[in-house]
Amino acid sequence: MFRRIADVDRAWQAETESTLKVLAQLTDASLNQRVTPDGRSLGFLAWHLATSIPEMMNRTGLTVEGADHGPAPASAEEIRGAYERASRSLLEQIRARWTDASLEQEVDLYGERWQNGFTIFALIAHQTHHRGQVTVLMRQAGLRVPGVYGPAREEWATMGMAAME
Repeated sequence: MFRRIADVDRAWQAETESTLKVLAQLTDASLNQRVTPDGRSLGFLAWHLATSIPEMMNRTGLTVEGADHGPAPASAEEIRGAYERASRSLLEQIRARWTDASLEQEVDLYGERWQNGFTIFALIAHQTHHRGQVTVLMRQAGLRVPGVYGPAREEWATMGMAAME
C-alpha cells in the first residue's frame, strides 16, 4: 500500500523502466509464442500489460490515455509504444490530480472497495506477474531476456561471472 505520491512516483518509474526493457526485446515474430496451443500468446500478454493501465486506473477517477482491450497488434513496437504512452499518462495524471491524501480515498474496483494506494500496489503486482509470464515465453521464443530484479543468465558473463545455477 502506498501512502505518499513521491513513493508511487519512484516505484512506478522503476517498474516502467523494467517493463520497457522487457518489451524492447520482443519481435513481431515472437508475439505468437505460447506455452500450450490454447494458452495466452506473448503478444496477448504484452498487450495486456499496456491496456491494463488505463482499464484499471480510470476506475479511480483518473483519465489515463491508452489503448483499449481488444486483439493485440501484430507489431511489437506498437505494443511497446502503447505501454509507454499509458505508463507516462498514468504518472502525469497522478502528479497532477492526486495528493498524499488521495491515496487513502476508496473507490469501487471490481465489486470491492479499494484505497487508491492499494490500487497502485495491485497494478504493480499485476504487471510484475504478467511480466514474469512474458519472460518465460521470451525464453521459449529464443529471445534475450533482460535482467529485471537482478542479472539474467546472459548478463552474468558481462559481469565476468559464470551464471548461477
